[in-house]
Amino acid sequence: MALKVEDIEDQSKYRQMLKIPYDELIDFILDYLRRKTGLMYFFWTTCLVFLGLALFIRINIGGYFPFRNIFMHTILGIIVFPLACIPVHELLHIIPYYLTGARDIRIGMDMKQYMVYVAAHRYVTTKGQYHLVALFPFISMSIVLIYLVFTLPGLWKWSLSLLTFVHATMCAGDFAMLNFYAVHPGKKIYTWDDFDDKTAYFYEEI
Repeated sequence: MALKVEDIEDQSKYRQMLKIPYDELIDFILDYLRRKTGLMYFFWTTCLVFLGLALFIRINIGGYFPFRNIFMHTILGIIVFPLACIPVHELLHIIPYYLTGARDIRIGMDMKQYMVYVAAHRYVTTKGQYHLVALFPFISMSIVLIYLVFTLPGLWKWSLSLLTFVHATMCAGDFAMLNFYAVHPGKKIYTWDDFDDKTAYFYEEI
């Protein structure tokens, strides 16, 4: 049976580990991106591999296409496509949330922190559920984009390889949140959001 917020607030069974106001999320993200864990090594290594793939493609298309066309696809890959994929990325967070039982799912935006986020209001999420929600866009988009990079012709390889790298870096916030779990191995952690108060909570089972 799924836990409710009222269950998690039972201090005889659960202890609050962290309370994060949404307007302080960027500080939390930067902090946990710096914390060295296997997860962070995986994330940064993957970003470097995607960057290396893009640079390899750029070197190989040099001399085959006019600079004007290459520049246009560069803009597509680092600006246009990443902006266009933001709604897709957030939808890919919503799908696993919904499939795991959340219903009051909301999307928010904080332009001061350059963030768009999805939260399930007052829905208690287990570690496994949270990992699925956080990783689903990264894995899904990376697989699809790499497939397109290797199958589409010419300059599309360049723009889409750039998008693959940029999208991976856009997932930094997701990996920072997951790194909270990695920094606390062995603990049974639950999280829930109060979207109205713009606050996220992390609890551990005692």
